[in-house]
Amino acid sequence: MPFEPLDQYLQRKKKLAEIEALGEDPFPHRFHQSATPTEIVSAHGSQDAGALDTQHVTVSTAGRILTLRLHGKAGFAHIQGGGARLQIYVKLDVVGERAFRLFQLLDIGDVIGISGRLFRTKTNELTVWVERLTLLAKSLLPLPEKWHGLADVEVRYRQRYLDLIANARAREIFERRALILRTLRAYFDARGYIEVETPMMQTIAGGAAARPFVTHHNTFDMSLYLRIAPELYLKRLVVGGLDRVYEINRNFRNEGVSTEHNPEFTMLEFYQAYSDYRDLMTLTEDLFAHLATTICGSTVVKYGEHTIDLGKWQRLSMREAIASYWPAGAAPAPTAAELASREGPRAAAERFNSWVRARAQRGSSEAGAPQAPLAGIEKMTHGELTGLLFETVAEPKLIQPTLLYDFPTDISPLSKCRDDDPSLAERFEVYIAGLELGNAFSELNDAEEQERRFREQVERGGEEAPREVDMDYVRALAYGLPPTAGMGIGIDRLTMLLTDAHSIREVILFPLLRPERAASMSSMSASPEEISAAESGNIIPASQREAGSSETEAHPADTKTPLDWRRANDSGQIKTGPGE
Repeated sequence: MPFEPLDQYLQRKKKLAEIEALGEDPFPHRFHQSATPTEIVSAHGSQDAGALDTQHVTVSTAGRILTLRLHGKAGFAHIQGGGARLQIYVKLDVVGERAFRLFQLLDIGDVIGISGRLFRTKTNELTVWVERLTLLAKSLLPLPEKWHGLADVEVRYRQRYLDLIANARAREIFERRALILRTLRAYFDARGYIEVETPMMQTIAGGAAARPFVTHHNTFDMSLYLRIAPELYLKRLVVGGLDRVYEINRNFRNEGVSTEHNPEFTMLEFYQAYSDYRDLMTLTEDLFAHLATTICGSTVVKYGEHTIDLGKWQRLSMREAIASYWPAGAAPAPTAAELASREGPRAAAERFNSWVRARAQRGSSEAGAPQAPLAGIEKMTHGELTGLLFETVAEPKLIQPTLLYDFPTDISPLSKCRDDDPSLAERFEVYIAGLELGNAFSELNDAEEQERRFREQVERGGEEAPREVDMDYVRALAYGLPPTAGMGIGIDRLTMLLTDAHSIREVILFPLLRPERAASMSSMSASPEEISAAESGNIIPASQREAGSSETEAHPADTKTPLDWRRANDSGQIKTGPGE
């Protein structure tokens, strides 16, 4: 078991033996706390020395040692617990010889319990004058050398326990994530929604067009798929009379990863009967403002260099967004009316490509400007071209909260069409800070039309297409799904926004990473020969032992083009694209 650094591991093992020789149990079963360090600091941090002496406040608390300073027959240490630091003072003639010897054998990283009274030092720091000291867990490995600001991304993601010890920022992110989930539940519970749970193992990989993870059930001798989306089961519940349902769910997609995508991700997905996509637009604006106010104290939040007001929203059709953010150099900008015409999107795409090629000939390399022409436009439909133009010229510029609506039906095959314009779908997406955070639409509830589109998916084939038609879902629709609107919001990206985090791995406690290489792992643990050499005093430096390269961020990027990604999502009536 011994891990690097071997010399310190063995030194701590030796101290552990000495502690046991004192008659101390280095791993006791329990310890009673009257308050955590956080609660102590919160309750007494504002009291002065006189008040503490008068009240004679006694506490019993526990935490991990972060600093340790011995001064002859006394010493100071800082412990951390519940996210707060608290100083302790240990004196020989108060705790006794055995407890003070235990104190001398402690290391940074050890977990201890203490009892004593509160006072303030000459520097006015709130401190516990220890009367009783107990070792609760011996740390056999040292904290990172710069524990107060662990910056090694490799260690932070692979050993999140060290990240949480060393970085207050990491703890704050995950505490805020938990608050986001509590706030979402309270919001929907207060509006008559029922929280439900749907299967994570399914016989048909439905609800999205994505490559699933496959597993096998031995007793039934059948293949099963990890859930790629909960949509079809949630809408079955609406058919059954649960008019408002939501689920905070884990989904799994066997696809590429990036700073915004992880194969295992968390979504909020909800459905509201007797509503359409415009009802959810209003709800979305209210929900995001409520989240920001509850969690951040204001609708105004910072994300990188941007100041974003979640209380102020703009609503743009996809065509309006293209016209509004069209590059000045590619003038004239297409109008919404031109983009609605039969050949308008193609003419706009060709004009855009001419501008990009002209810039390339001039050797222009302006940061953020498109560097390559739009590819494959001759084979694209009217709607596909509109979608590609939006993603290229407008999507990265949607910094302030935006509801983008009126998607072409071509790229939204499972949304209801607008009554007055069948070329447009009743669908919208949420964009903030350049992130796609949500996807919603009026649900298709025509059973025959749904079956036809399912069969088109199966016939079209491909790794991401379902292998069979979900006839039970079609049968459920045949019983009658009332007019319903549904939406999916990516919890991971939402957490990124509300914590100012710029990688999805920052907001997932244990993100999926490539395994550490065998050589690297072997260098972390010591061989019997190395242990023997170390115990005899001949320690072999880690730098002289074989080590492998680390690769935390070296994940393959998603190779789909933006339009491919969106089409893959939409072709499976997905509400969960933003969360991967």
